[in-house]
Parts: sequence; C-alpha cells; structure tokens
Amino acid sequence: MTGDEAERSSTVVHHTRAFTDDGPVDVDELGGKGSGLVRMTRDGLRVPPGYVVTTAACHVYLDRRAFPDGLEDELRARLGALETATGKSFGRGPEPLLLSVRSGAPVSMPGMMDTVLNLGLSRDAAVALAERSSDTRFMADLVARFHAMYSEIVLGALDDRPAVDALVAQAAPGDDPADVYDRVWAAAEAALDDELSESVPSTPWDQLVHAVEAVFRSWNTRRARTYRDHHGIAHDMGTAVVVQSMVFGNLDDTSGSGVAFTRDPVTGEPGLYGEYLAHSQGEDVVAGVRTPDRVQDALPPDLLAELERTGAELEARHGDVLDIEFTVEHGVLYFLQIRSAKRTPEAAVRIAADLLGDGTASAARALGLVTADQLRQAQRPGFDPDALAAARDDGQVLLTGIGACPGQVSGELVLDPDRARNRADAGASVILGRSVTSPADLHGMIAAAGIVTATGGSTSHAAVVARALGTACVVGAAALEIDDAARTVRIGDRTLSEGEEVSLDGGSGELFALALPATTPAAANEAMDTLLAAAAESAGSEVLARVTLPVDVDTARAAGATGVVTAIDDVLAASGDLNRLVETLLEKGLNGVGALSEVRDAIAGQLAPLLVAAREQGVRDVDVRAIDLLADESRELLQQTAVTTRHPELALPLGVPDLIRAQREGLVRAASSAGYTGRLRLAVRHVSDPSEARALAGLDNGADGADGADGADAPGVGTYLTSPRAVLAATELAALSDVVWLEVRALQAAMFGIPARQFLTAEPLDSYIARGLLAVDPRHELDPVVVHLLRDVPTGTGVRLSGSVSDTVAATLHGLGFRRYAVDLPEVRPLLLGLGRAALAG
Repeated sequence: MTGDEAERSSTVVHHTRAFTDDGPVDVDELGGKGSGLVRMTRDGLRVPPGYVVTTAACHVYLDRRAFPDGLEDELRARLGALETATGKSFGRGPEPLLLSVRSGAPVSMPGMMDTVLNLGLSRDAAVALAERSSDTRFMADLVARFHAMYSEIVLGALDDRPAVDALVAQAAPGDDPADVYDRVWAAAEAALDDELSESVPSTPWDQLVHAVEAVFRSWNTRRARTYRDHHGIAHDMGTAVVVQSMVFGNLDDTSGSGVAFTRDPVTGEPGLYGEYLAHSQGEDVVAGVRTPDRVQDALPPDLLAELERTGAELEARHGDVLDIEFTVEHGVLYFLQIRSAKRTPEAAVRIAADLLGDGTASAARALGLVTADQLRQAQRPGFDPDALAAARDDGQVLLTGIGACPGQVSGELVLDPDRARNRADAGASVILGRSVTSPADLHGMIAAAGIVTATGGSTSHAAVVARALGTACVVGAAALEIDDAARTVRIGDRTLSEGEEVSLDGGSGELFALALPATTPAAANEAMDTLLAAAAESAGSEVLARVTLPVDVDTARAAGATGVVTAIDDVLAASGDLNRLVETLLEKGLNGVGALSEVRDAIAGQLAPLLVAAREQGVRDVDVRAIDLLADESRELLQQTAVTTRHPELALPLGVPDLIRAQREGLVRAASSAGYTGRLRLAVRHVSDPSEARALAGLDNGADGADGADGADAPGVGTYLTSPRAVLAATELAALSDVVWLEVRALQAAMFGIPARQFLTAEPLDSYIARGLLAVDPRHELDPVVVHLLRDVPTGTGVRLSGSVSDTVAATLHGLGFRRYAVDLPEVRPLLLGLGRAALAG
C-alpha cells in the first residue's frame, strides 16, 4: 500500500456498525434502538444478530437523495458477516436469512417512522423456508406480510388487498410451496399494480437497498415532523437504520411475540406487566387486530421466569422502567428491543419515587425520570387524553376562545352568578357563561369551576380575577351568544340550555358540548412528596407560592412552598373591593382622607384572613406586592386610562407616597387582627433608581411622618425590579431595600418590546414563534441579553416567575446563583423539580 493509499484508508468513514463491534455506544450515532441492541448484545442477552446504519448516513442521504459513498459496499460486507454468524443465506436456501429493517432515531418517536419485516423473500428463499418449517401456510403468511409492508412503507400503497388475505387463509401446511408462492405473489402484485402501477422487487438485494432508503425518508414524513414539533424534538438528528436477522413468532404454536414492561406503565405498580400473542409476529401485538394474553397467563413458566429475571436485571442496570419487545421462536426467547417505557404522569411519579427509595436510581436519575409537564398533570385533574381526542374528532368542540387561565373542568353550564353559587352550594360543578363579567359577578365566579366569556382579552376582568382565583377560564369566545331571558346559549347553529353539561379547557381555549371524564389528581400522593423532598434538598432554595385566598395557603404548604407572596390588587379583585376602590379614587381623588381610608380598611379586612391562614400553617415569610395601577396584565380591570388621566402622578412608583403609607398601615392592622408575627414586607413595582429606594426606606422609617403605623410595627418596604434600568441598579437598590424581587416576565417583555400581557396566553406568540420570527421564546427561555444583565444582580434577590416555568429557565436561574423564587401556586412542584435537577446536574 502506498503512502497516499494508507492515508486514504485511515480516513475512511464507516457508516455501519455491527452489534458486536467494539467502541463507544453513542445514541446520537446509533439511535435509541441501535444503541440498545449493542448494549443488550454486550450484556449477554439472546439478541438476533445485526448491524446499524448510522445517523450520519441518513444526513448524507437527506442532503443529496443518495447513499453516501461506500455505503452499499459496507451493506454487502455486513450482510456477508450476518450470513456467517447465523449460518443462513440471504435470499436463498437451504436456510434462508430474512431481515427486519427498522428505524431507530436518537429519541423515541413511537409509531412515527417506518419498519419492513421479512425482507429477503425471493421465490427460492420462500420455498426453502416452507420446506424447512414443513408449513406452506406459514410461508404464505410471511410473503403476504412482506409484500404489504414493503408496498406501504417503500412505495406508499394503501390498499388492504382482501384477495391476498383470502389466498393465505386457503393455504394448507402441506400445499406445494412453489405454487402457493406464485399465487400469493401474483395476487399481491396485481393489487399493487391496480393502485400504483408499481412492483415490489423480487431480488432481495434491491429490497434491502430500497428499504434502507425508505427508512431514511421516513424521518421527514409529515407525521414525523408534526410529532417532533409537538414534542419539541430537533429536526436535524436524523435516524439510524437497524438491520437484523428475523426470528419468527408466527412459526408454530410454540412461538409468539410480546411486549413487556418491567413495571405497570399505567399505575407504576412493581412487577412485570405485558402481553403475549402466540403464533404471531410483533406487528400483530401492537396493531390491535388480535387480542393478546397477559404474559403471566400465556408464557410457559420457564420463559416467564427468564423474562422476569432479565427484566429486573435490566431495570437495575438502566435505573429506569423498560419496555421490552421479545419474540419466542420454537420455545426460545429472543430480545429484540429495550427502551425507556412510556408511562402515565401518575405512574412516572410513583416509579421515580420507588426507584429512588429502593436505591435503583440516584436522586439525579430519579428526578430525571419525571418531566415538569408530567408533574403538572399528576397534581391537577385533567381530561382523559383519549376522551379529549375523541371529542375533538367527533366535532364536539363548540368554540375556541382565548385561554386565560389553565385547567380542564366539566360541569353544568350556568348563565347567572346567583344561580351559579346556588348550584355550587348544592354540590354541582358549574361552568359560568357570561357575555362579560363585572365585580357584581364575583360570587358566581368564586363558586364556578370554570368561566367562559364572549368578550374580553387576557387582561379583562374575567381573566384577571380567574387567574387570581386559579379558576379555569376562557375569554374572547366571540361565537358565544347568550340569551339571559331564555337561559340559552347559541353557538353557530347549536343551542344549549342552561344546565347542560359542558367541558372547558382554560389552556387551549376550547369549550366542549359534553362532560369529559377527568383523571384523578395525585397531589397528596406519598410518592410525589418523596420525590419533591429529594428535589428540595438538592436545590437548596426557597420557593414561595403566589396566593390570593386563605385556602391557597394550605395548598401552597402541601406543595412544598416555604412561604407565600400575594398582591394587594389580586386580593381586592377576588374580594370585589378593587373596582369600588378604583371608582372611589376617580370620584374622590387622592388628596382627601376618605379614599385612602377606604384603601386601608379594605386591605385590613381582606388580608387578615390570608394572614390567619399563614399563621396557622406556620408560614413565616409573607411578601406583599403593592397596588400597581399601571399593571399591564390587568389594565382593563384597573381602568388605567381613566385613572392615570385623572391622576397622572400614579404613573410613577412614588407619585403618591400616601397611597403606599395607606397600604402599609392596612397591612399592620391585618397582621394585628390575624395575630401574625412572621416576616411581612411590602414591595413596590417599577422602582428603578436608588433615590426612589431611599424615599421608600424613608417611608419605612417614618421619616415622612407616616400616619397610623410607626416604623417599628410597619412591614419592611422593598422593590420589584421590572426594567433593564432597575436591574443595572440592582446592587444599590438591594442595599436600600428590605426585600428585592426581580420580575422576569416584565423584564423579558421590556427587552422584547412586547406587552407583558401577551405572555399570559398561547396566542399570538405561538404562531409568531412558529413563523421563525423570534430566536427565543420569551415565555420559556431567558434571552441571552437578560442572562447577561442578571450576572451582576445580587444572588439574594428573589425571582418572580409568572405562568408555566420551564426547566430551561429554572436551570439558567439556578446556575446564575439565585436561590429565592416566587411562582404561581400550580408551579411550586414543577419549579422544585426543575431546581433539583439543575442542582444535581451541576
């Protein structure tokens, strides 16, 4: 070999890898299925031999619509090695080698990509197979299956070909195999020709090449791209292709195929859970055309014991619950695939806690087995996924409005707040439907499980109050026409009477014309508590929950919150006092004693029950956000245009110092009435200058002659940072404040120039981001410029996160050193999980 040849040889790129080859097991290169088969082979499991075509080959193929240079030569070499390993011959007798060609992406995409089984069935191979098995009907079944699968996957055919199935059914084990092959193949080809004017290659090598190409192409099918979009999976990974020698579960009655889980994927209960179908191939089990049996009932005792033993060993080795595909051929158990098992949210929580408890998984591994979305679903009742999908398919969606507060609830449609309260008092679940809500509707809104309005946006009265109450809410449902006199609702050509059952999805904005069954929440689940205790210990952080009603404090503590935050305007909105106070400010102004006295009285009366609940629950940390008459997310409720036109001084944080004093004095009275002696602080939004912070500190110390609360008794006063300027001055502001909170949503909104209220709903940002117009989704990621700003913020600063909290945001903030957080009540557990994972990953 010359020097040049040696150099070229050393730089040859290999696009295939046998299961038995040495080297690292890289899931990005071999895919999930391929890497699993390599590990299984190394672990000594009985795995039919095979090899993997890497994702790198897929990338080349998708780029130029042709195999990379040298791949066909590698496929031939691998095929020869496979023939040697099995003692069989590809495409011919006396011992035919048949292959499965399966997709294997780096991430699991169940049912989204393509597989071809029984590949290599030339006429010679088929006849030899019938002779070796002494069963011509078995051969006929394989031929029909292969032709149908190849036609569908490689050529795109759709016909179910009943004539072919009839010929297979007529074949008898002792029939002449050549004649039966000819009849079945000819019928299958005729059906394919009628549909596509195409033909399945009779040459096994051509079958293999085209099948590998088809699997590569399946990476970019519409269903695969839709699945990846929905699950946030990158489109540039590509898929590996697994080429493996076939074993036959449909050979005889001592053969079969099955799928088993090392634990129940529905409940999480320990113990082997699975199904087995005798005399079948794997697709029969998953296709649902035949009813399988429980593995415990169908497998012979020796095979069941082997499967249980192997499953337990694999689970311990992988630290996870596994999905095992297996085939039995002539009474011998073969393992075809293992992968992390899909599971329900409730099962995911129990499994993670059990694996942590028995030492199978470390804390880092256990926390990694549960996603934030699974935790959200497990802690809150939601519609049964199958029933929800069926309702959509059946046209039961009455309308789609703006999802203003998430939650999935069913109940009687009620059109009047008085009747809503009465029906709720009687034990009914109520969905309150209104053209628009007002403070006069508040008692009905509190009683309702869900709220839907015909008008309004994400900052309307209904939306703001629903979020304060944590009640599922849809607003802006323009199709909703309410006839109060007739007590009916008209939606298009459908009319519903009050009292009919409906279902509401406050996330998607959908209203359904039936009561959908709900899954059972597991918020008090011991497994969830165990898991989150490990997360909290690892995170080393304080997590406070946003609360509005006294009952929320109990829920917050049960979720693991160390303290609570609230907002005076939220509490007053939920009590119905806010609108009255705004009207008083408009009528009486801010200079008279009356208006500020009403503010003090309302705060004293409405905050006291919440502080009683905090005292009873042992909460020693309560932070209160001052009234913000410029809050973007509640501008309609606060009548901002009218108020700031009449009182432009309210556009500034300290424009009316007496309003801040009145709030502090109201809090003093509330704490005294409640007997609350914990830490209580009032924070003012939009402070951005040290001089403002000094003025607030002066108020706290009574320097400006605060009336009614001396500095010793009054709550500490601090700031909410909502602007880039405030963040740049954070160190100075922190030195002058009793508490500092960084409001991430407001800061992100300021950076992007997007109104903060748009962050509260899916649209229009979902569509905007889908069009590729923003590199970062500001609801779920921190903009790099924001991250840069936060590097200099004192780590003792609290971080206020609104809405759904992503793992990405939690990890970023934890990595920046922040250890004090405030989140909406449903997000306490997901944030604890995210922080725990971030801490252990670091």
